[in-house]
Amino acid sequence: MPDRPRPSLSLPTPGARRAVVVGAGSFGTAIAVLLARGGVRTTLQARTAVQAERLNADRENQVYLPGVKLPPSLKIEAVGAGLARADYVLLAVPSRGLDTVIAGLPAAGLPKRAAIVSLAKGLVPPAGTPPTVLLAADFGAHRVACVGGPAHASEMVHEGAGLVAASSDEALALALASFFQKAGVVCEASNDPVGVELAGAAKNAAALAAGATERQGLNAAGAAAGHIFAEVWRYAEGLGARPESLIGLAGTGDLVATALAPQSRNRRAGELLADGIPAAEIPERIGQAVEAMEGVPLLAQALQGAGLDAPVTTGLARLISGELPLDDWVALVRTTVPPPARWRPRRGKTSFWQRLRARLRGSETGRSGRPAGPASLPPEAHGH
Repeated sequence: MPDRPRPSLSLPTPGARRAVVVGAGSFGTAIAVLLARGGVRTTLQARTAVQAERLNADRENQVYLPGVKLPPSLKIEAVGAGLARADYVLLAVPSRGLDTVIAGLPAAGLPKRAAIVSLAKGLVPPAGTPPTVLLAADFGAHRVACVGGPAHASEMVHEGAGLVAASSDEALALALASFFQKAGVVCEASNDPVGVELAGAAKNAAALAAGATERQGLNAAGAAAGHIFAEVWRYAEGLGARPESLIGLAGTGDLVATALAPQSRNRRAGELLADGIPAAEIPERIGQAVEAMEGVPLLAQALQGAGLDAPVTTGLARLISGELPLDDWVALVRTTVPPPARWRPRRGKTSFWQRLRARLRGSETGRSGRPAGPASLPPEAHGH
């Protein structure tokens, strides 16, 4: 009798649909609204009791997602309430603090079969680790997923989005995708979580680079974004990621949405850098955390640690730190030449000319017993 496939260990028992979204910023609030609309029993956990009380009183996140009424079924509480009844825990916190949140999950009562989903589009310090890699090391890859794609929070709850739910566990990826699809949002299921996360990190860096470069020319802005995606792809490939993750919804799709959005924090941060505003002041001016400001140096560090030549990503990190003047950054972007393509012989395939030459030489050898000399081409080879 053939072995039966092992059932997924990541998902709770059939019919269980309780989700906790940790973090009530714009994206976390929007995700919680969509899950509630999709029929999931959802709780949104705010950072403080005061914030939770305000959200409950207003039934609207006036600070981070104004104009969006919270569904009556959406429960609001502070993070101190714990996670004891959660089937799905979605972490909507900045990547810089993700390691602390992850370390506190067991003490918060995380159930042993609950799935953990990262919503961060950045890397975790100090080594620039993709969030799902960190989560998988603690809880097992079969319980871990991430969400990426073009998903500006306000538009997502009003008009829709193009999300990607990624996990090495097929059932988990499909379950998450189904929740969002029931809420009216397109969601692709992917088996490449690291690729999706690195696509998001590349998108953040490319958007910031384009914002810092746009006034010096659209070609320069486009080149900056293209160089960064190429450099990150070479890194992602070494980790086993797939190219479609960077060219699909989670990568170039998200980049276009960010580059066109007037409210894009990463692009705006790049513009402020071009204005000479110190990096330390930019998040306060924008009013929210800017993942790329901390994510780009981590990304550059990860690329260098992998032994990759990444001049544009590294240069962007130096622009953020103030080590590289803007004019030098633009010059770097305009003069960097990517590594050449790696041409490989086409094994087992020969061209028309190779086949023709071999046939003619074989014919001459058969008549004279010695290799053929130069032969004239038949009329069709000359185009007649």
